[in-house]
Amino acid sequence: MFKKILIANRGEIACRVAATAKRMGVKTVAVYSDADANAKHVAVCDEAVHIGGSAPKDSYLRWERIIEAAQATGAQAIHPGYGFLSENEEFAQACTMAGLVFIGPPASAIKAMGLKAESKQLMEKAGVPLVPGYHGADQDPALLQREADRIGYPVLIKASAGGGGKGMRAVDKSEDFAAALASCKREAINSFGDDAVLIEKYVQRPRHIEIQVFGDTLGNYVYLFERDCSVQRRHQKVLEEAPAPGMTPELRARMGEAAVAAARAVNYVGAGTVEFIVEQPGGYAHPEQMKFFFMEMNTRLQVEHPVTEAITGQDLVEWQLRVASGEALPCMQDELKITGHAIEARICAENPDNNFLPATGALHVYGLPQCVTFERGAVRVDSGVRQGDAISPFYDSMVAKLIVHGDTRAQALARLDEALAQTHIVGLATNVQFLRRVASTDSFAQANLDTALIPREETVLFKQERVGLPLAAAAAVAQTLLRERASEGADPFSRRDGWRSHGLVERRFEFDFGGAHAKASLAYLHDGALRLTVGEGAEAVAGRLVFAPAGRGIDLQYAGQRTLATVYALGETDHVFTPQGATQIVAIDLLAHAGEAQDEGGRLTAPMPGKVVSFAVQAGDKVSRGQALAVMEAMKMEHTIAAPADGVVAELLYAPGDQVAEGAELLRLTAA
Repeated sequence: MFKKILIANRGEIACRVAATAKRMGVKTVAVYSDADANAKHVAVCDEAVHIGGSAPKDSYLRWERIIEAAQATGAQAIHPGYGFLSENEEFAQACTMAGLVFIGPPASAIKAMGLKAESKQLMEKAGVPLVPGYHGADQDPALLQREADRIGYPVLIKASAGGGGKGMRAVDKSEDFAAALASCKREAINSFGDDAVLIEKYVQRPRHIEIQVFGDTLGNYVYLFERDCSVQRRHQKVLEEAPAPGMTPELRARMGEAAVAAARAVNYVGAGTVEFIVEQPGGYAHPEQMKFFFMEMNTRLQVEHPVTEAITGQDLVEWQLRVASGEALPCMQDELKITGHAIEARICAENPDNNFLPATGALHVYGLPQCVTFERGAVRVDSGVRQGDAISPFYDSMVAKLIVHGDTRAQALARLDEALAQTHIVGLATNVQFLRRVASTDSFAQANLDTALIPREETVLFKQERVGLPLAAAAAVAQTLLRERASEGADPFSRRDGWRSHGLVERRFEFDFGGAHAKASLAYLHDGALRLTVGEGAEAVAGRLVFAPAGRGIDLQYAGQRTLATVYALGETDHVFTPQGATQIVAIDLLAHAGEAQDEGGRLTAPMPGKVVSFAVQAGDKVSRGQALAVMEAMKMEHTIAAPADGVVAELLYAPGDQVAEGAELLRLTAA
């Protein structure tokens, strides 16, 4: 076994590899860019080497610098993780030439599987089922048009060197083919430097099922069963699970044996994933009718490998290290068993409601569910960031992977929702609530899976608000009151309980919720209770507000609903998390906006309970916008009330020295 390895990657995969290496007693070396100088993966490794600028081309893609770092630190092998150089045949070859072990397949296998057209020709010779299509070298547009017509529409044009959905177009009819081909080639040359394409039959309602394979240097091969990765957005995976729902033992064996045949065809060594597209003509309820076709082979560890680890009880990174050091596979095929069901959710910094636009910013709050164990358990989180870290624009938007395991799929689904509800991220947009909605759709819950699930369910997935205004406002008010109580002193005059010798005290709150203005009023009742009214007129919701601290949250009761809410204040925005969902509500500073009441028909009201100190005007005076009209004393501070617009003072409704309640009208203005 190696004594020291270098991890040529960053983020959660670098932390993931380091964790297994540490458990095995293997020292680790991290590499980092300018942007990652204080990153988590740098901290968890035993050593770290700076390799360049923040952009990947200036650091993580500089394989010569990475090899130098490995040699300088005495590392014996390099683990590439996934992404960056993990499927770069030149890098794999350079490692070997430098006397370093590349913890992955030989360069020849990477090359053989790197181009889609060539790999499919190779798979056809190996007897692996292929989607009907054209994978030839002749790229004459007229020939490609004829091949598409022969295959029959709809067809899929795919960049031969492509990936991640780039250089891919679906074409429904012959007359649209030429324009789609030209567009696909332009995108392919810009993304990959190669405009070669292949044409395939476009499988309707396909499932994306992949097989985890492993080979060693002794000629042994196994498959560690399958993962369903059908839930995708823009051809990128969102949720993955193992085993694939509806898979029959016979189909599993055939797909596993086909995947092993693919690996043998290129003398594969290490972890690899053979991806299949699965046609389901009878729908998900008839798995016996499913047909599978080879799509591609990923010659590396996959992002979704933890679900395979969860159902098999195996550590695939440990397998990688053992195989790369020359050992035999830890298990043979008949020793591998499936236990339970696992689901992985990719938590990304992005805005699903804005076409999944990536987000950047600091993780002001990064609260994760309680995990059982790293290797296996009911809940696991693989993450490469910590609270306070920033998600930069230089790298992938993935923040963490949340993996759950249960005895059944239903149990795993329940655990996934609970774990996502306990995931609290504040500081930038994420897809956490979107993931909860996807997992709760009828299609996903019933395993009615295909790659169009998200578009099919879009009406319940996007621009949804599961936490309404009443509950959000109640949580924000309760959090405000708790903060005030925490600042109370021992003397009775600093109490914030709303006590008065006579009359009821009311406080006014205003919010921005979902882009709309909202009002709330809190009444302090004689029996010590609180009555909160949210909204106005027929839409108003009123009820007693009862709350108490509960761990990091608030045990909240309002309007017939009881929930555990957790509120994080960031500036004027309260981020509210509940088991039902999460939302944001912006508190409007009434003092700062006291003079902006033009929509109240010339009324100027007290922003909070206090005393009128003085008026600077009298009835009949002409005033200008922004002119000081009155001074109030509240919370031991004086606050100036200014004119919202030019006008004439119609009437003063109080005298200096008067106590006024929050919302009381102090004076009236009329238009000049």
